[in-house]
Amino acid sequence: MRDSNAIKINPNDNVAVAFEDITKGHIVFGVEALCDIPAGHKIALSDISIGEQVIKYGYPIGSATDDIRLGEHVHSHNLKTNLSGIENYEYKPSFEDNCVETTQNTFLGYRRTDGKVGIRNEIWIINTVGCVNKIAEKIAQVANQRFNDQIECSDVNNASIDGVFTFVHPYGCSQLGDDHTYTQNILKNMVNHPNAAGVLVLGLGCENNSIEEFKKALGTWDDRRVKFLNAQDVSDDVEAGLYLIEELVDYAKDFRREPVPVKELVIGLKCGGSDGLSGITANTLVGSLSDAITANGGSCLLTEVPEMFGAETLLMDRCINEEIFHKAVDLINDFKQYFMRHDQVIYENPSPGNKDGGITTLEEKSLGCTQKGGFSPVTDVLYYGETLKRPGLNLLQGPGNDIVAVTNLLAAGAHMVLFTTGRGTPLGGPVPTVKISSNTGLAQNKPHWIDFDAGVMVHDVDPAELSHQFFDYIISVAGGEVKAKNELNDYREIAIFKDGVTL
Repeated sequence: MRDSNAIKINPNDNVAVAFEDITKGHIVFGVEALCDIPAGHKIALSDISIGEQVIKYGYPIGSATDDIRLGEHVHSHNLKTNLSGIENYEYKPSFEDNCVETTQNTFLGYRRTDGKVGIRNEIWIINTVGCVNKIAEKIAQVANQRFNDQIECSDVNNASIDGVFTFVHPYGCSQLGDDHTYTQNILKNMVNHPNAAGVLVLGLGCENNSIEEFKKALGTWDDRRVKFLNAQDVSDDVEAGLYLIEELVDYAKDFRREPVPVKELVIGLKCGGSDGLSGITANTLVGSLSDAITANGGSCLLTEVPEMFGAETLLMDRCINEEIFHKAVDLINDFKQYFMRHDQVIYENPSPGNKDGGITTLEEKSLGCTQKGGFSPVTDVLYYGETLKRPGLNLLQGPGNDIVAVTNLLAAGAHMVLFTTGRGTPLGGPVPTVKISSNTGLAQNKPHWIDFDAGVMVHDVDPAELSHQFFDYIISVAGGEVKAKNELNDYREIAIFKDGVTL
């Protein structure tokens, strides 16, 4: 329900969300604002007594810490979370019809020799250890200059590659236990990612994640597609790297785009720097896309486990069977135990930026965050460093930290990441990282960051038509007709989860 400059999401809500600044005295849903209400923030639509539940999205987002008057601003000064401790869960399966009509059922992708499909034809330099970061950057810089005539031809039928890229990180040496395994698994999955037509694995020679050790984790590989170089083994490491890159370019440039069914598309779902409109506009638009992809047999990956806290039962009830339900329970409780091991509050409130944008409690953030998963059944739960096995909506273990989460998603197999934001960020991963703004002001202020404006949803826009436009846009990004802003800006980075001792 929309009234002037505010939205009531669910008929049972006792608050509305301002999509524009509300001035004191303005009437919203028949209620006079008792003070100024910033855009994205909440206004009380009824008197709420101390201890009473505040309802948004049709669910409690916390309880009042003071008596809240009709028309008053509802935020951190008078609202607190209801969440505490580890909970017991019961499987109560509930599914909605996921029949979604789409305008296209194919995209233009690169079919690899192993049968996988990529949406970019790039050469990646993957470092086994942070010590060779600068060497890798130098190789990539010179390679893009040297092979410029074979990069980014405008005709998709021409032989070309999309560029040579490397992604620096500080790990691969002096790590122990799970941290060492996490690093190897993420790097292994990047080597195997189909957006990379060719890969140079660059090592130093004395690290504990040496090339020989990394090969054990990697298993099998195609010698035409994957090359290895230890920097300590050659006198001129840059030229040796360029020699191998040239071989990879010759191999990669023969791939051509071809029509590929949407069921082979894997989309990562992420939000960061949210505001009070994120769960109303950007996340719901991405949710419609997620439903469309999975309805066509494709896959979506939903991560940021701490931002499921408070909304986890909505996902658990959509698990396709009890086995997946119990994996989802372990996913939630294991992450709560992670917080407890480090003596941290499980239900810490959202970040300062999220609070400024109008989000008060973690359950409010989570109820908005999980909108990105639409209404599709949950088909599987993946642990950190695992890759997609079953099509459909998958839950992926990992934190909410933006770059860690984006890296986690691509390593699990995402061809691209859809990143919703109400505050804005230039961040990008090795795969196209499409930014969807929750408010139009952000899209207008940061057009060089934002790819798609979902803020128009608060105005008189047909949601179904906008969903079709967004689906077509994502298909055009997948097919290489459009590049994400992070690609145009060359903003590409990774971060690997760390939870242990560094020697």
